[in-house]
Amino acid sequence: MFWIIASTIVALFMASLMIVVRLKASKRPASVKRIILPPLFMSTGALMFVFPEFRVHWMQVLEALTIGVFFSVFLIKTSKFEIRSEQIYLIPSKAFAFILVGLLIIRLILKLIIGSTITLGETSGMFFLLAFGMLVSWRIAMLYKYKQLEKQLKVPSST
Repeated sequence: MFWIIASTIVALFMASLMIVVRLKASKRPASVKRIILPPLFMSTGALMFVFPEFRVHWMQVLEALTIGVFFSVFLIKTSKFEIRSEQIYLIPSKAFAFILVGLLIIRLILKLIIGSTITLGETSGMFFLLAFGMLVSWRIAMLYKYKQLEKQLKVPSST
């Protein structure tokens, strides 16, 4: 029970931190580097799978990644860019915080359900994969949207 409470507190802290970071990011121009670095930084967490207690079966990997990609749809829908002063900015979404909290609640419910049938290490591994699948697919969509606007900036206007 301690680990469920502790991991819930950490998840709430991380969600709060993500909301603050996202709001600050909207004040600076977006860039390819700012879009692709978070998944690269997070990928180092995959080193957890070096330890046997965190390893999961291939079916669990597929399940976690599928749910992560599904959850990313909500983040993709709320991630919009705009051109201001010849630069591309991420538009802060009012729904982002609510979506993030909603996803956190769903994740906690899933953790309670799954955590009772598999070990803590496997649960940790699955939720890392879920979060990674969500982040990577969201960032790929953001990169695509960013590149589309970047093309518009480079096209000389005909007026």
